[in-house]
Amino acid sequence: MAGSPAAHDHIFGSSGTLVVLSLALAAPAAFVVYRLEPHLVLPALSVLFFSAAALLAAIALSSKARKNTENLNLWDVAGGLVITGCAASVMGEPEQVAQLFEHLFETQTSRRE
Repeated sequence: MAGSPAAHDHIFGSSGTLVVLSLALAAPAAFVVYRLEPHLVLPALSVLFFSAAALLAAIALSSKARKNTENLNLWDVAGGLVITGCAASVMGEPEQVAQLFEHLFETQTSRRE
């Protein structure tokens, strides 16, 4: 079964999906790292990872993706992003989250004026 064409197609499909999802997340993450002040990066990455996990979970739910499979699926990727978001939030300080939202609201307010 490992040598069957169906097995290779499935592996390619999972790897291709993982590459696309990684690139889709890497671009905003790179923007966050280069655009924000260093003390705001961890809270911003945490919000990014939690948001991406919520989006992937919504897609998995709407597509009725199976949760218990031997292969990588959207639920697995969403769970990995939640764990990564938790790690980023644990390494940061609570004050940094407040500063991040202050920074975002100040930037948004100054653009409107």
